[in-house]
Amino acid sequence: MRLSRYFLPLLRDDPKEAEIVSHRLMLRAGLIRQSSAGIYSWLPLGHRVLRKIEQIVREEQDRAGAIELLMPTIQPAELWRESGRYDDYGKEMLRITDRHERDMLYGPTNEELITAIFRDAVKSYKELPRILYHIQWKFRDEIRPRFGVMRGREFLMKDSYSFDLTQEDARKSYNRMFVSYLRTFSRMGLKSIPMAAETGPIGGDLSHEFIILADTGESEVYCHRDYLSLEPPGADLDYAADLTPLIGDWTRKYAATSDKHDAARFDKEVPPADRVTARGIEVGHIFFFGTKYSDAMGAKVQGPNGELVTVEMGSYGIGVSRLVGAIIEASHDDAGIVWPAAVAPFDVGLINVKVGDAETDAACEDFYGRLKAAGLDVLYDDRADRAGAKFAAMDLIGLPWQIIVGPKGLEAGEIELKERATGDRHSLTFDAALNRLVAAAAQARKEAA
Repeated sequence: MRLSRYFLPLLRDDPKEAEIVSHRLMLRAGLIRQSSAGIYSWLPLGHRVLRKIEQIVREEQDRAGAIELLMPTIQPAELWRESGRYDDYGKEMLRITDRHERDMLYGPTNEELITAIFRDAVKSYKELPRILYHIQWKFRDEIRPRFGVMRGREFLMKDSYSFDLTQEDARKSYNRMFVSYLRTFSRMGLKSIPMAAETGPIGGDLSHEFIILADTGESEVYCHRDYLSLEPPGADLDYAADLTPLIGDWTRKYAATSDKHDAARFDKEVPPADRVTARGIEVGHIFFFGTKYSDAMGAKVQGPNGELVTVEMGSYGIGVSRLVGAIIEASHDDAGIVWPAAVAPFDVGLINVKVGDAETDAACEDFYGRLKAAGLDVLYDDRADRAGAKFAAMDLIGLPWQIIVGPKGLEAGEIELKERATGDRHSLTFDAALNRLVAAAAQARKEAA
C-alpha cells in the first residue's frame, strides 16, 4: 500500500479528551475517530488490526472445536422476558420499539438468543456437546463511557456458548475454552493470567477473568509471581485429552482481582518475594452457569434413558475491539505504538527519504515489489515530506519493521533496517534485509500453526 494513496489521518498533538495512552495513540495514529460518546468509526489502519485480532480469535475457537454462526444485533424483548433478565438488566440495555410497537433491544449479550436457537433445533443428547460462537457488535449504554475503546458503548465481541448433558461434561467444555483463551492471547503477544471472578449479570457459580498486566490497567490485581513465567500450551495441544492438570497449573496458586481479593489468604499462601500487586486489564471472561437459562427457557434434550434433561450451559467472551486498546496499553513507548507482529496492520514500513531522487525512487519501487512478492504486507511512504516527519509517523503507527532507503546508503549498496520494538538499526544489503524479514514472518506463522 502506498501511503500517498492511503487514508491515514495522523494527529500531531494529544487529543484533550483522551485520558489514557491507548486512546491517545489510537486517535493520533489514525486508527479510530469518535462518532458519539463511546462509539467509534474504525479507520483503515485500525480496521486492519481489528480484523487480525478477530482472525486469531476465530482460529483458536475453531481449533478448540467451537462452531461459528452469526446472530443479529437486534433481539426481540420476549426472549429476555423468558429468562427474566429484561427488567433486571437495567439502563445499560438499549431498548427499542419498532413500527409495529414490538419491544426490541440492541443485544448487550446473546445468552437468550442462542438458547432459543439451540432449544428449537436440538432434541437429543446424541447431538451434544456443542460449542457455538459468533463475533458480533454489541451495545451497552455505559453511564460514563471513557478510555476510548477500552470502555465504549459499542464494541466487537466474540461470545461462545456451550451446551452439555451433565455438569461433568460442561466442565470439560469450560476447560476447553479456558485453555483456548491462554493460546489466543499468547498469539497476540500478550501474557494473560486467569483470575477467579464475579459472575455479574451473566450469573452462575464459576467464572474466570483473563487479565493482562499494564501500568494503566483499570483494576488492581494480586497474584503469585510464578504466573508471569508460566508458558501457555503449544500448538500440539490435544483438546480431546484431559485438560484438568493443565487447568490446575494455571489456577493452583493465588490470583485474584480486587473484587475477589482476600488479603489474609494472599499473605498466607504467597511468600513475600513472590507477591505481585499490579494493575490489570480484562481481555476475556468465561462463565459456567449451569441451567440458569436452559431451565427458564425450556432448553431440554432427550437423555439416554428417554427422559428429558435440562442442558448445562456456559458462556465465554473476548472483547475483540477492546483488545486493540489493551495491546497498545501493554506495548508502546514514548514515540508511539509497538505492535506485536501477529496483529500489526502491516509487516513493514518502507521509507523513501528523498522522493524525487531518481535512483532512490527506482530502488524503492524495486524493493516495494520484491517485498510484496515475498508475501509481506508493506506500507510504502512515498510522500514528498521531510525525512524526520516520515520517521516520526512510522514510529507512531508502530509497524514491527522499517526499511529506510536514501541516496547515501544506496551509494554503499545498503539500506537501513530498523526493528521498532528494540530501536535497533542495521545497515544491510536489501537482499539480507529481505531474508531477515521473510524468516521473521515464517517464524510467526510457525508459532501460530
